[in-house]
Amino acid sequence: MTNLGNRPQTSPRNCRRQMIPLPDLLVDNDPMTPEPLTAQPPTANLPPARALTPERLRAWAWHKQGLDGSLAGRTAEEVFARAGWARSVGGANPYLTLFARAGIRREQVDADVLAHRILELPAVRGCTYVLGREDFAWALKLGKGAAEAIRVLGRLGVDRGEITLLEEQVLHTLAEAGAPMDPRQLKDELGDSVRNLGEEGKKKGATTTLPTALGILQSQGRIRRVPINGRLDQQRYGYELWNLPTSPLADDEVRAKLIRHYLGWTGGATLKQSQWFTAFTVAQSKAALAAVEAVEVPTATGDALWMLPDDVERLAVFEVPAEEQIQLLAGTDSLVLLRRNAAELLAEEGTEGERIDRQVVASLALQADLPDHPILDRGRIIGLWQYEPGKERIVPWLFHGPTPSVTRRIVEVEAWIREDLGDFRAFSLDSPATRQKRIDALAGSAAARSGAAAVGR
Repeated sequence: MTNLGNRPQTSPRNCRRQMIPLPDLLVDNDPMTPEPLTAQPPTANLPPARALTPERLRAWAWHKQGLDGSLAGRTAEEVFARAGWARSVGGANPYLTLFARAGIRREQVDADVLAHRILELPAVRGCTYVLGREDFAWALKLGKGAAEAIRVLGRLGVDRGEITLLEEQVLHTLAEAGAPMDPRQLKDELGDSVRNLGEEGKKKGATTTLPTALGILQSQGRIRRVPINGRLDQQRYGYELWNLPTSPLADDEVRAKLIRHYLGWTGGATLKQSQWFTAFTVAQSKAALAAVEAVEVPTATGDALWMLPDDVERLAVFEVPAEEQIQLLAGTDSLVLLRRNAAELLAEEGTEGERIDRQVVASLALQADLPDHPILDRGRIIGLWQYEPGKERIVPWLFHGPTPSVTRRIVEVEAWIREDLGDFRAFSLDSPATRQKRIDALAGSAAARSGAAAVGR
């Protein structure tokens, strides 16, 4: 069996330092906190809780994510509007997000980035996502990284005026260059205007003042970060002038807009799940849910999901597809990451051996990150995979024996990676060398399962 206790390969680590711990979010000391939010009055079409089984809810989320073929042939902008923004950590998740749902190839994705139809921007919690242009302005207002960076620099003796001056110098330098400049080029050109913060700064994650100035300008839409070679899965970026018009929405309107999008992307989520994604306080979450008239829907497991009213009506008549719908996704795909609920995507039935496999994976899912990328069928995780570039192959570990549909999809994704990407990186520091232990573990687990199946026969 695979040792799944190692550090997961799909962790979006460059954002974790900026996340607000969930327990802090759930303790609301705001004296202005409104009365507890209650569910809307039940409607005639509210599904009975006993009917909302894990199997049905997995398939429902799968459908809402467009992984059932309903987004085939759509544009990248349409996919992100329906399924949610694609988490980007210098890995290939944005590409697989679009290929799995709409069959979009890398060449088209890169063209969309170049044409600014989609871009990678700091959004929720200051984390970077790839999103469509309709969301650029208001999504930037969700970022929290710049404010935190200012506080850190303040503790290092850097006042706001110094950063403001540096921001203006960055803008002037980029205007003079007339082309994207990477951080090293900017630092060389700005010279002594960029202050080195020494060993104390290193301890706090701020070696110079330049990243803070760049982060502030980007969060204001005055500059944008663009991939140097046009690819989203290789973390080499430059900065160029942008001057995006500011969103006119007030903060509470932005929060309501995000909640509406989030519930639409997921098909429903618990309060805790929504707070993990949004980083809203209890009071902010309640106000946003009330603003979109969200409905609290009990489920068979005892949990209650907050849903948009229209989705409650659709869920009441939704039926789980009878035929297999196989997809290979990234560990940071929206299906898994938006609700941090990988454990819920594992089925409860199976042999004793399958239960052991499931318990191991579920224990890691409590940390939000799978150790490898998931293989799924109608929302249920049925295996894990990694790509081995030296042999140009996908190495899968299936909890059950492969079906023709599973084998076919593995071959299709394998060919796509080989032709479009060359490798499948989970995040910026992922490499074939760092991935090899995971590949060997998956191969070993797959071999052990095959051997056990042969003995059983």
